[in-house]
Amino acid sequence: MIEMKVMGIALDTRTGSPIVVLHDLENRKALPIWIGSAEASAIIRKIEKLSVARPMTHDLIISIIDKAGYKLDRIEINDVEKETYYATLFLTKGEEVLEIDSRPSDAIAVAMRAEAPIFVTANVLMNGSVSTDSARDEEEAEEFKEFIQSIKPSDFEKLIDKHRESDQ
Repeated sequence: MIEMKVMGIALDTRTGSPIVVLHDLENRKALPIWIGSAEASAIIRKIEKLSVARPMTHDLIISIIDKAGYKLDRIEINDVEKETYYATLFLTKGEEVLEIDSRPSDAIAVAMRAEAPIFVTANVLMNGSVSTDSARDEEEAEEFKEFIQSIKPSDFEKLIDKHRESDQ
């Protein structure tokens, strides 16, 4: 699981659809997820710290969670299938844990209100993320290449001998 934060809301220039963009804590990967306009509006209101006179849907969800004695521990965006993302809300009350299926856009809007962490599985990141730090990625790739080129056959022999010793 990789912890991520909301970078912001963007618009798909082709369709005009809103996209929530998550980024990892090191700003190396970004995960764009196309969402509905109502959820985009809820996320923007939280980013901009805008208050409304009456509770909106995601505020209501937080109130229900609180009044029921639960806490939103975290959300996980844990699957993607045919460009549809899946998420789970994890609610806790003492030792009890409830897992509630959710659309990622709703889960993100609720997590932001509860100040709960947003986690994304490696599988989802692998299938949907884009690199945002190509210079750092290139640097790491070059370091790895240098490491590979510096390996000698005798290094493998030492590793095999060490492995044999630990088996005995």
